[in-house]
Amino acid sequence: MGCCLAVLAGCGGSAGAPVGDGASATVVAPPPPPSRAVLTVQPADGAQDVPPEGAVKVAAAQGKLLSVRLADARGAELPGTIAADGSSWAPDGPLPLGTAFTLDSVAEDDQGQKAAQHAEFSTVARAHTFVAFFTPEDGSTVGVGMPVSLRFSRPIADRAAVERAVQVTADPPVPVAAHWFGNQRLDFRPQQYWAAGTKVAVALRLKDVQGAPGDFGSQNRDLHFTIGRAQVSTVDLDAHTLTVRGGQGGKVVRVLKVSGGSPEHSTYRGVLVVSEKYQVTRMNSQTVGMGDEYDIKDVPHAMRLTGSGTFVHGNYWANPGVFGTANTSHGCIGLADTKGGSSKDTPAGWLFEHTIPGDVLEVKASAGDFVPPSNGLNGWNLPWEQWLAGSALR
Repeated sequence: MGCCLAVLAGCGGSAGAPVGDGASATVVAPPPPPSRAVLTVQPADGAQDVPPEGAVKVAAAQGKLLSVRLADARGAELPGTIAADGSSWAPDGPLPLGTAFTLDSVAEDDQGQKAAQHAEFSTVARAHTFVAFFTPEDGSTVGVGMPVSLRFSRPIADRAAVERAVQVTADPPVPVAAHWFGNQRLDFRPQQYWAAGTKVAVALRLKDVQGAPGDFGSQNRDLHFTIGRAQVSTVDLDAHTLTVRGGQGGKVVRVLKVSGGSPEHSTYRGVLVVSEKYQVTRMNSQTVGMGDEYDIKDVPHAMRLTGSGTFVHGNYWANPGVFGTANTSHGCIGLADTKGGSSKDTPAGWLFEHTIPGDVLEVKASAGDFVPPSNGLNGWNLPWEQWLAGSALR
């Protein structure tokens, strides 16, 4: 017992006794003060079902971010950007769905002391997908009135997120703006008709963009189309004429005689854009809510102007005398033609051969309804300020 006490006393005495000649001591430096930098990481560690866009953020207070590393389970890093002042970080785009991630952040205070934080989370798994069906076709050449029109396969609740994921650019450059028609259609156009020769590019970056709770986009695609020659024609239903104008100055190319809608079934007034062409097609009044008034199985040289069934087309069954003198149709614009849709020499055949989707007919009359902008590709009937107001990003 005495020996043990002596040893303990010796150990205790050496810690506080002065160091004599030949002795050495280890000086232990005090620990550095904790960093004053405060890291805030979203989502919280362990979070699940995190949305792929807008939910992942890192912020630093009383200090600046030095590094942020976001990586999946395989170690693949996803790009992100630290703000210029070092106060925040966010990923550069939407995150993949159904994926586990680690998020490691380091910040430094004004004394050079570092703070670090680690978090793990996983994104929501895919539930439903949506796609955009687009007009015009990729690689096509179209008229100066052709908008970019996207129709989504599912209703869109977060219109801003979807609109942000679509970019439309023109060469030569011109401002292009978006407008929503309901929750499943998004159109883009410039303030005025496109200039002839313009090349338009559409970038769809919809993959993993959440359009509605549980609905995610599945497309990343680039589309291109070209604006061909300028052709903007004028239809005067009071004079029963269709004046084809071409080129930048609107030079008159040809004047054709037409028969428009009768007073009971007037033709829409306003700017009407050709969306489709058919050498021969069937027109049945039941499909447009007019009962059994007509069923023509071989309408020649038909070009669609509205989604509700307005066409400019050839007519072989009417009295030739009505063209240029009277409006007798159920709302379409008719031109003299022969049966079969093969002749290029008739007024309707000539117009069909000299028209491409996107060409414009500006229809004027002293009476009749104006075409709703959402009926067909006819958003030009909205004034520019009203068009801009239809964007989800304004």
